[in-house]
Amino acid sequence: MAHIVSSMLGESPPPAPRDFFGRGELIEKIVGLAENLTPITLIGTGGIGKTSIALTVLHDNRIKQRFGDNRRFIRCDQFPVSRVHFLRRLSEVTGAGIEDPKDLNHLRVFLSSKEMIIVLDNAESILDPQGMSAQEIYATVEELGRFGNICLCITSRISTVPPDCKILNIPTLSTEAARDAFYRVYEHEQSNPVNKILEQLDFHPLSITLLATVAQHNKWDASRLAREWEEGRTGALHTQHSESLGKTIELSLVSPTFRELGPDARWLLGVVAFFPQGINESNLEWFFPTTSNRTTIFNKLCVLSLTYRSDGFIMMLAPLRDYFCPKDPKSSQLLCAIKECYFTRLSVDLYPGRPGFEEARWITSEDVNVEHLFDVFTTVDANPGDIFTTIDANSGDVWDACAKFMRHLYWHKRRPITLGPKINRLPDGHCSKPECLLELSQLFGSIGNYAESKRLLSHALRLQRKRGDDCKVARTLSYLADTHRRLGLDEEGMQLAEEALEIYKRLSDTSGHVQCLYYLAWLLYDSEQLDDAEETASHAINLLPEKGDQFLACKCHRVLGNIYRSRGDREKAINHYETALGIASSFNWHDQLFWGHYSLARLFADEGRSDDALAHTEHAKSHAVNNPYLLGRAMKQQAWFWYALQRLEEARSEALRASDVFERVGATQDLEDCKELLREIGNE
Repeated sequence: MAHIVSSMLGESPPPAPRDFFGRGELIEKIVGLAENLTPITLIGTGGIGKTSIALTVLHDNRIKQRFGDNRRFIRCDQFPVSRVHFLRRLSEVTGAGIEDPKDLNHLRVFLSSKEMIIVLDNAESILDPQGMSAQEIYATVEELGRFGNICLCITSRISTVPPDCKILNIPTLSTEAARDAFYRVYEHEQSNPVNKILEQLDFHPLSITLLATVAQHNKWDASRLAREWEEGRTGALHTQHSESLGKTIELSLVSPTFRELGPDARWLLGVVAFFPQGINESNLEWFFPTTSNRTTIFNKLCVLSLTYRSDGFIMMLAPLRDYFCPKDPKSSQLLCAIKECYFTRLSVDLYPGRPGFEEARWITSEDVNVEHLFDVFTTVDANPGDIFTTIDANSGDVWDACAKFMRHLYWHKRRPITLGPKINRLPDGHCSKPECLLELSQLFGSIGNYAESKRLLSHALRLQRKRGDDCKVARTLSYLADTHRRLGLDEEGMQLAEEALEIYKRLSDTSGHVQCLYYLAWLLYDSEQLDDAEETASHAINLLPEKGDQFLACKCHRVLGNIYRSRGDREKAINHYETALGIASSFNWHDQLFWGHYSLARLFADEGRSDDALAHTEHAKSHAVNNPYLLGRAMKQQAWFWYALQRLEEARSEALRASDVFERVGATQDLEDCKELLREIGNE
């Protein structure tokens, strides 16, 4: 029979954190649950703040009023893992006074005698399902949580907890809370470079505290702190008192559940860490065909709070990513295999309406990962913060795939990329440089930066002429002709288009011929040669086979719509616009649907039908999918419509929003249009 020691009074909990930021709503929720004696589990990765939250709750005034001195705190990682040791510690902390209780029945009378709140901190050390005595301890904790007078609060990295517990997943800090926590320790004025570092830490509480402590101890100013961070990243998060992020992370890796996963688990963590977006769950079989238990491993990594799931991706907090990321990614066989998987997917030759085009929309969700892959695999020396890293010009397959990546972006997610400087620094003799320049120019043109598009195309054209590839020369001439038009250089553009047409005729390339006629029709339209423009666009449509290139047909109909709108032939204009919209709708081509509604809006604005013009502009906005530049164009057009109606506040608001977009993507001409409109509004 257990021996009773009546003098035991129990242990008071450790003090609450002195300063605690950004957890007010969460604390309020936990306190409410505790007042109702609801068992609670706080789940999260190491350093996320679970212990601080639990202690703050224990010292909350409402909790003190409800439970008085019966507020108990047990560190589960400070005694051997067995039910006997757990029960002994429970008896000591609560003041039951029973030495060596054999089971919970020995403590039942005491534990049932008063209301109390008991925190089991770092409970993963005793609840790990693969650990020693796991089933016995789990059953005991589960039974303890069913006491009607006890609020059990568990903090754990592992989500395998008793089912009656209300599980709360602990998020990272808000932006403001992260800054408050950092500058409480780092006694300096706020600075943008330092605030950006906090973002790069994903506002992870422990990482923020460690960085602030290291910076304060070493008396770093903001510029020195930024430099140390770029050079050392999370390796710098090691204080003079031997606190470090690495030690906290490694605690998760010594758990029995993690060790049971085998050596592949650490490698798979490295893959998740390498990619900024984590990895798409639908790719697991494709990426890891030789890892038979891949699904189990990734499930367990989430259970261990080393990763988390978000919108179909398995992701990792930034500090953990930095810690687990392979130091030499090119030497990782897994990453090299994934690189080849991506290259295979990128090898599809994209064009609207052809096989593989719709399937290639996968790039819209994985583009950041693919771009990061290229950034690493096109670099010889990827030292953090070194903007002059040496490019790897010898890997032709990588640069070929890079050109295809940009083509995928052009069709499905038009945006700036970070690879431009590397492409420009490739030797002119590199086999992939002309194609990379051409695809990069198309991306710049698609977001309204026509000056840069022209520069890149002119460079590509020089290289293509030297190589004597007539087909590529003609294609580059066609794109350059269209870019000249967008810059208002119609005469130069028509000369380039005529040269391209001659080459296409000589090569009997009907598709290229039609594409070039389309560009020429636009040039003629912009220079007000409407009869020639109509003839050219109609000729282009007639050259297409009946079941031919619907995408080009769609675009040519829109040109004809504009031509008839300029002539005042409303019925023919609407007929061609609606034909273009009908083709685009059948294929769900958002960019062509955008331009169709955009053009109809202008037609109705010409007629003074403001409501219809605004309605079609709103339709256009809805089709500006994954293309901020198109959204900016719609906002700019809407701003002019509002201005014509003397709705100056609405006009100003839309113009400012459009300006922000154009400034971000480098669309200088459109930005100047917005500035002109804002000046006119200011003069009203």
